[in-house]
Amino acid sequence: MPPSTVTVLADDLTSAADGAAPFRRTGHRARVLFGPAAGPGDGVTAVDLGTRLAAGPDEAAARTRRAAEAHAGADLLVKTVDSTLRGHVAAELRAALAGSGRRTAILAPAFPAEGRTTIGGVQYVNGTRVDESAFARDPAHPVRTADLARLLPGAGFVDPGELPDLPRRLTANGVLVCSARTDADLDAVVAAVPRPDEVLWAGSPGLADALARRHARTPAAPRPGLPPVHRPLAVVGSAHPASRRQLAALRATAGAALHTPEERAGEPAAPLRRLVEETRRAVAEGRADGLVLTGGETAAAVLGALGATGIELYDEPEPGIARGTLHGPGAPRLPVLVKAGGFGDDGTLVRLTALLAGGTR
Repeated sequence: MPPSTVTVLADDLTSAADGAAPFRRTGHRARVLFGPAAGPGDGVTAVDLGTRLAAGPDEAAARTRRAAEAHAGADLLVKTVDSTLRGHVAAELRAALAGSGRRTAILAPAFPAEGRTTIGGVQYVNGTRVDESAFARDPAHPVRTADLARLLPGAGFVDPGELPDLPRRLTANGVLVCSARTDADLDAVVAAVPRPDEVLWAGSPGLADALARRHARTPAAPRPGLPPVHRPLAVVGSAHPASRRQLAALRATAGAALHTPEERAGEPAAPLRRLVEETRRAVAEGRADGLVLTGGETAAAVLGALGATGIELYDEPEPGIARGTLHGPGAPRLPVLVKAGGFGDDGTLVRLTALLAGGTR
């Protein structure tokens, strides 16, 4: 039987959304909540803990441990990890394991659909070590190492050919890092664990995809339709080169409504505040009735300003991209698409704005 309760603990909004979206695709009801929840609910609950931008690893770890304790009873407990290893990865993973009541964490950070692979315990993006890629220059969380042995001293390592031995190794406390180049490798990791409720799962959308495939729900939970969108607005707050290329392609598309990222100079928070306020006004004045949000910090700030307390997920139109509607007492039932800044090809924003305007499909 599929699990009745799944909790995804995430360090930012896009991680929460793309961690839950694969389960929606395989038949589960799924929602994203902004801030801690009291405990597991029916279906899939993804919780944005906001820890990637926390003051430091100690605060991030404290929030994560409290959330893991609250959701320790979930049938599946998943801790998201950025596929490029940004954020407080080690501190949050160990805190989640301590709070979960599980003895072992299975860490598989690969996301093959987006070119992120783990080879011999080292993380790569499109064949380049992440600490030698554009993510090493991330303005908020530059990646310092691609070597998971350095990031997680004392962890064990499992290559794809060693998976038959994985059940025996689950008897030891600690973290087991599983290398993977393909989705089939991730499927094999999930299949190798005899009691999935007894481990803490940790990974990116690639692992969430594998878990969702393994635990599909039949019949699927009902899926309400989406409100029509006539004036989609793309809100881009990420300065990642991929986002800039996507932005340039969208600018060349006639009639696309758009807000653009600004350089973070002077007061770092000022550009984001302006972007959020411009978006809030556009929605309030009827100039936007659907949003494409790029970047976790941007998405969380915009949706908070609109009075949302979460997102009811509708589907996952592309890997790592979630579509749904806002929910919360003060929020409009607004269709929204959420993606991380570094995800997608140059045409992603063009496709997503067109998809949003196309409605239910």
